[in-house]
Amino acid sequence: MEESFRFSQDYHIHTFLSSCSADPEETPERILQYARENGLTEVCITDHLWDAAVPGASDWYRPQDIEHVEQGLPLPEDPDVSMHFGCETDMDKDFRLGLAEENFGRFEFIIVPTTHLHMQGFTISDEDWGNLERRRELLVERVDRLLERNYPFRKMGLAHMTCTLAAGYENQWENHIKLFDGIPDAVYTDQFKKAASVGIGIELNTPINDYTPEELEKILRPYRIAKDCGCKFYFGSDAHHPKSFGFCASEHATWVRELGLTEADRFRPFVQEK
Repeated sequence: MEESFRFSQDYHIHTFLSSCSADPEETPERILQYARENGLTEVCITDHLWDAAVPGASDWYRPQDIEHVEQGLPLPEDPDVSMHFGCETDMDKDFRLGLAEENFGRFEFIIVPTTHLHMQGFTISDEDWGNLERRRELLVERVDRLLERNYPFRKMGLAHMTCTLAAGYENQWENHIKLFDGIPDAVYTDQFKKAASVGIGIELNTPINDYTPEELEKILRPYRIAKDCGCKFYFGSDAHHPKSFGFCASEHATWVRELGLTEADRFRPFVQEK
């Protein structure tokens, strides 16, 4: 019998350097403490980033360039916990990634949130903002556009691919379920076969425990398809504040139980570095 997918990694965590955190207690040292307390062996810092070498940054992203996020270096060291330096970069409405290819090497892990459709005028055009069907089309196209690039996908993750932010702000909870439920199995299958072939990781992101049983089945559907297509998974808490750390183990356990994950399903971007 294969070993169950352990709670031993968290590859999506923000520090105070991310503007949406700005929490002075959310430091690399506090994140290391969270890892120690929960028996994690690997964590990755992924602050929000828009590279100054890439034109078109929004006002919110512009201050969060490479030099800004590198203020968190060097990361604390621990004999039992590997701390990694990554980033969460975005894709704008023209499908442009916010990290120049020549700067990929400055990060150990890069996550891309194709579901960040809450930034009107930046990740989604004004004319598409209120159109639910167009949002659904964009969700599909954004993943397709990402996977067609010649990126080092073995060190990249598809972040929170069923995030509520895909629905914008109005009726966000109800609409995000409608959005993802309306994407056909065949479309997901094509995408995840490609994702598996290029080797990008699929993020398991909180808050999975907030769904009703009926909602949960709709949200789990793409992940089940991803597993059937041979994709590998990693857990990302997307924590912005220390108070979020207390929920991570239970959220992880729900993902593992519902998807039937084992250690064979684990995404391992740092194996070659050890």
